[in-house]
Amino acid sequence: MSVGLEFPSSLVPIKGVRLASTSANIYSNKRNDLLLIELDKGTVTSAVFTRNIFCAAPVKIAKENVNNFKPRYLLINSGNANAGTGEKGIIHAKSTCQSLATITGCKMSQILPFSTGVIGEDLPVEKINQSLPELVNKLSNDAWLEAAQAIMTTDTIPKAISRQVILNGVDINLTGIAKGAGMIKPNMATMLSFIATDANISKEALDIAIANAVNKSFNRITIDGDTSTNDACAIFATGKAKNNLIDNCNSDDFIEFERAVINICCDLAQAIVRDGEGATKFISIEVSKGKDQDECLGVAYKIAESPLVKTAFTASDPNWGRILAAIGNSGINDLNINNVSVYLDDVCIVDNGERSKTYTEESGKKVMVQEEIKLSVNLNRGACKEEIWTTDLSHEYITINAEYRT
Repeated sequence: MSVGLEFPSSLVPIKGVRLASTSANIYSNKRNDLLLIELDKGTVTSAVFTRNIFCAAPVKIAKENVNNFKPRYLLINSGNANAGTGEKGIIHAKSTCQSLATITGCKMSQILPFSTGVIGEDLPVEKINQSLPELVNKLSNDAWLEAAQAIMTTDTIPKAISRQVILNGVDINLTGIAKGAGMIKPNMATMLSFIATDANISKEALDIAIANAVNKSFNRITIDGDTSTNDACAIFATGKAKNNLIDNCNSDDFIEFERAVINICCDLAQAIVRDGEGATKFISIEVSKGKDQDECLGVAYKIAESPLVKTAFTASDPNWGRILAAIGNSGINDLNINNVSVYLDDVCIVDNGERSKTYTEESGKKVMVQEEIKLSVNLNRGACKEEIWTTDLSHEYITINAEYRT
């Protein structure tokens, strides 16, 4: 069950991008689990990857290819992460890339592989390779919803959105998809996201735009504090909109374009949180008046990843002592607790480091029963402010992850 999410609709095709999905029978129950994305020649591609040292084989290959070559195809499978598979995993990922290159006539280095699913199992190369001819024949520019469904694992709903921005009278379209519901934590989070745009933009400018967007979106979410081995966010710009080339990162066009990318990434990132495994609450945590970004984020994540805080949200229990304990354990050794205030929505629960004189258990409970809650912490020691998004921790989360491989 997701929190406040609707099934995606009205997805805008992006000129120069075609997609196709099918079932390669990677899952025991037949469902689409293999996605192919084709990019027109001249498309500019950028990507951000997990910082997990145990990163998956496809991450290693995709990272090298996107930085050194001009990608033409993205090959994505769900149901198998191809992580923790050693050198054999590299060989298997390259085998699927080579098979696709042979069929399409491109170079193997022009293919970016991505995988998501169970860690430690061999990639079913034969199943994937056998499905490639069908995928190539099915390519269409209007298959974004099917693409979003094909990359799902424990997601309960596909995540896809389209946005538009006007640059000097030229319409620029963006359409993106994402997957993720658990093993979610910044420095990418188990998530994949693919965003297409028809904007005409240089590789250098696109690199900056997606890096900044990821930092303000996918790197501001946490479900359970676990960073995956397979995370990636890729963006590709076909240039079909024929706007003036965006190559100056100080220009108005770049600023407007980057804002659009940030918005679409934020929408997708929040959709991942709203569909968090077993989630019953969507929680925004804002930490303000901190000394710097690290301090604000440190407090926010300490609260968001506290099992005691998260389970209190599940029970709709305004147990504010758990929040104070998390703040006090966030590593700010010189924090003056007498200056700290905490709010649930507009209800002040802590003022000057202690229970607010205006607070009542009834007012706190009234907020906690909501599906969407904003928790605000004011440190009163600086000018920095940061916000992250998280979920509660329910019995269903434990069930999903205890039975993930059964």
